[in-house]
Amino acid sequence: MISKGKMGRLAAAIAAAMALTPVAGSADNDFNNLQLLTQSQFETLSENLVAATAYKALAPAESLGALGFDIGLSISGTEIDEGIFDLASQGGWDLSTLPVPRLHVQKGLPMNVDVGAFYTGVPGSDIRFWGAELKYALVPGGIATPAVAFRAAYSKLEGVDEIDLSNRSIELTVSKGFAMLTPYAGVGRIYSDVEAVDVATLDSEEPEINRVYVGLNINLGMNLVVEADKTGDYTTYSAKVGIRF
Repeated sequence: MISKGKMGRLAAAIAAAMALTPVAGSADNDFNNLQLLTQSQFETLSENLVAATAYKALAPAESLGALGFDIGLSISGTEIDEGIFDLASQGGWDLSTLPVPRLHVQKGLPMNVDVGAFYTGVPGSDIRFWGAELKYALVPGGIATPAVAFRAAYSKLEGVDEIDLSNRSIELTVSKGFAMLTPYAGVGRIYSDVEAVDVATLDSEEPEINRVYVGLNINLGMNLVVEADKTGDYTTYSAKVGIRF
């Protein structure tokens, strides 16, 4: 059971994180000038969006167990190609980093299986996306052995009429707990479909991109996670606060 004290701390942390989330320009950040892009530029834009929208679990490999939960709010910043983002929109992208807050929920199931999901909306734009995951701990981990887990995930971009984007990913994560600290690392592959809707000059893209990441889970009653990942040519830094038990 989650105590009232923990729930109060989680609510306060979520409110503070949301208040600190930067605004990415104005509501004109929609991609309504895609017809100005060359195919090569659209390929670059597609891979950049994949890096920002691909599933990020922000969690170690070990299973939560049948009674376990992981609930939290994260903020990620993915570097973007400002020139292409500006050209594809109305020039509203005046930042070099795309800020993305996410609400995460993960639930442990029997037999070392976890399921999870997230939902997000990018501040200052109509960009929204969601995702879901299924994780299986191949090696549960113990006092002397690390945990090893396989994860399959899906994410989908919504709210942007001009682009249809979805991601499927697989990854392998390794982690080892030391008291309150659990460092982890992983590698994965993302398979995406990106279409410029009603733009006859641009063909659909199907990026297949590698992802590598390292992170640290710190459980002090309030659970904290920091992570850095490299997806293709783009780097993302993330932080999550919540409750994990």
